[in-house]
Amino acid sequence: MKSFRKELWFQTPHRRDYINITHEVEQALKESGIREGLCLVNAMHITASVYINDAEPGLIADYDEWLEQLAPHEPITRYRHNNTGEDNGDAHLKRQIMGREVVIAVTNGKLDFGPWEQIHYAEFDGRRKKRVLVKIIGE
Repeated sequence: MKSFRKELWFQTPHRRDYINITHEVEQALKESGIREGLCLVNAMHITASVYINDAEPGLIADYDEWLEQLAPHEPITRYRHNNTGEDNGDAHLKRQIMGREVVIAVTNGKLDFGPWEQIHYAEFDGRRKKRVLVKIIGE
C-alpha cells in the first residue's frame, strides 16, 4: 500500500470564507499515482472546516447565514472562550458544526463523488495563513 501527503495553504481575505478545493484535491490525487484507495482531507486548524456539498453560490450563502445565526460573531462577550483575549469563540462552534474532515473513496484514479458533490474549505477566523492536509492511501 502506498501513501501520499500534501498540504494546501490558504490565507483568506475575510473572517469567513468558503473555498471550493476540489480541483486542488484532484491534483493531489493525480500526483499520488494512487488508483484505488481513500483520500482524507482535513482542516489543520480548530477554526476551519472541510465539508462536501454542492458548489452552488446560494447554498454557500445559506450556510454562512445559518452558521452566523447559530453562533454569531458579536457580541464577542457572549463566549467564555473570548475571555482569554481571543475573539473567535464563534469560529470554534462553527467548525464543530461543519466538521473537521471528509474521506472520499478513490476509484480508477478519480475521487468517487455522488452528483454535485464538491470539497470545500470553510474558514471562520481568517486573514491568516492556514493549512489543509490531503492524505491519500491505496494502490
